[in-house]
Amino acid sequence: MSVPHYQYLIPAQPEVGQDDFERAARILKRRAGILLGDHKREMAARTLSMRGKRLHLASISEYLQFLEQNQASDEWDHFINAFTINHTAFFREQHHFEILSDFVRTRKTPLHVWCSAASTGEEPYTIAMTLQESMPSASTQASIWATDIDTQALERARRGVYSLERVKTVPEPYLKKYFHRGKDAKAGLARVKPILHDMIRFEQLNLLAPVWPAEQKFDVIFCRNTMIYFDKQAQTRILERFAATMKKGGLLFAGHSENFTYLTKVFQLRGQTVYTLAP
Repeated sequence: MSVPHYQYLIPAQPEVGQDDFERAARILKRRAGILLGDHKREMAARTLSMRGKRLHLASISEYLQFLEQNQASDEWDHFINAFTINHTAFFREQHHFEILSDFVRTRKTPLHVWCSAASTGEEPYTIAMTLQESMPSASTQASIWATDIDTQALERARRGVYSLERVKTVPEPYLKKYFHRGKDAKAGLARVKPILHDMIRFEQLNLLAPVWPAEQKFDVIFCRNTMIYFDKQAQTRILERFAATMKKGGLLFAGHSENFTYLTKVFQLRGQTVYTLAP
């Protein structure tokens, strides 16, 4: 007996025309400073098509028109979130935290740190652990301002709950000291303890915003693996604004693939991807 053969149709990948893609790229850069390379065309097509359908719009062109005509819409958060990359980890680039530990021991308190691309929280919580281990009264004498443009990533950061796989890079003594391990329905998860969470203020911020609502100047700024998404003009402007918000002798930590020495003289290279505020 022969078995009927059925051909299953796979939905066609949505396409984005050149005009719409360039328009989306202009909108994204203007709003968030993020550069949308041509290699992300397929991803852009999926994203724009999906968001358009959520709003019951018939085409990508209509979706982009909706954004441009509704500058205060919550849809902007979804649009920007879709194009941000949240690749992060606890104690990523370990040497940075060793330098941070030595540095904070030389600074006057209160000490202020800005994590300007907080993503899903692994970096600011790593900073908090480093401060707790390096300062006698970190809970009362140190604070961390953790910002990001991605609202969904920030919500995850605020919750401070991670899979045990995500916290594998946290040293075991720190894991016991600074995390609660989940039980029963929460098995396989770890949640940061209040001693870390209470040190951090999470807030959405676009680095291209005309005003940064910083409440004080900073001893340290982390801006790692973020500048690569901006053009050189935006990078230079952000660096100069960083300098204006820093205390004398402050440190700026950059990503492993970023080099700021040719952009501005407000910072001097101190070591591997670590800069100090120029005199």
